[in-house]
Amino acid sequence: MALVVQKFGGTSVADAERMREVADHVARTVRRGDQVVLVVSAMGKETDELLRLAAEVSSVHPGREMDMLITAGERKAMALVCMALHHIGIDSESFTGSQAGFLTDTNHRNAKILEVRPDRIRASLDAGRVAVLGGSQGVSTDHEVTFLGRGGSDTTAVAIAHALGAECCELYTDVTGVYTTDPRVVPTARRMPTISFDELLEMTATGCPKPAMRSVEYARTHGVRLHVRSAFTWQEGTWVDEEEPDMEQAIVSAVTHDTSEAKMTLAGVPDRPGVAATVFRALADQEVNVDMIVQNVSDHGVTDISFTVPHADLASAMEHTERLAAEVGAAGVSSDDTIARVSVVGAGMRSNPGVAATMFETLSSCGVNIQMISTSAIRVSCVVDGGQVEDAVRALHEAFGLHEA
Repeated sequence: MALVVQKFGGTSVADAERMREVADHVARTVRRGDQVVLVVSAMGKETDELLRLAAEVSSVHPGREMDMLITAGERKAMALVCMALHHIGIDSESFTGSQAGFLTDTNHRNAKILEVRPDRIRASLDAGRVAVLGGSQGVSTDHEVTFLGRGGSDTTAVAIAHALGAECCELYTDVTGVYTTDPRVVPTARRMPTISFDELLEMTATGCPKPAMRSVEYARTHGVRLHVRSAFTWQEGTWVDEEEPDMEQAIVSAVTHDTSEAKMTLAGVPDRPGVAATVFRALADQEVNVDMIVQNVSDHGVTDISFTVPHADLASAMEHTERLAAEVGAAGVSSDDTIARVSVVGAGMRSNPGVAATMFETLSSCGVNIQMISTSAIRVSCVVDGGQVEDAVRALHEAFGLHEA
């Protein structure tokens, strides 16, 4: 008997019919002899609707009350799915994050898991039931309800899989797996049967929307095998696991793109120790998530520093950086919210030179100018004009032969 964690996203439980289909799938898993822990997100656009209501009711949104509100969506879904399971003869019971033993920090709207104490879940499984968890929630060290943030149900599923020693964690979504690039941009994109944790982590960090990046980090840290698959076709998806050290890796496995960031440039910065630290510490204290950073070579004692931030943080980042510019003696601050990032990812890049050269040549040949560059051991990213990013994706996907079987 294997223990399997199955997570279903909002589109997978969007209405009564979808919930009954999920219940049928869980029932088939149980009847083949496996134990199941089921994690569900809020129904469809439920979270967006709750946020809309909050905006209509008040312009003041205390974190505690927002977490109480948002997590209601998952509680609603888990109770309904439990009813669907009971209807077809599968004994089950639902659990909130606190009942499931998810202890978090005190950060509302984006809490981090500190510990999972799954005693009640184990007892439910031992009694022969399916345990149904509301995703993306827990209880803080101050005994308050907390929300794990967008995509937090993926993290809930991976965390409970680790705590219970599950054989794998199946993440059911509206796509059939992880693709070589966005199939909406490149129709010839291929579903990958397997991918390493490191590759998927780089992909989710550079624009691949599913699964949530935090869940991949958690899975890599704790060695939880993932299976990303469709809740609509039920076909085999993409398995995510540790790299096989004795196997040749694809030089480039995927091309990703991200249009969610803006570029900021702090111009005329005095080139002396501590200036960059002052700027980025201030942004960190405002919880602005800075991504790519490029500093130019010093010229006559001054330099320019460019970096990217999420669109949602741009106004706050500009406000604080403009104030800091005067303090550190910089000439000024500018921003550009029309940029995008395109990246190539592949574990084989560690041992194969020339990937960056091919990428730059390809972008040049289709007239795409590179504004910023960043790299890791298995990734090369370029900031380009947002209007050209899809052309860049298509060209790179073809240049690295990713359309080929």
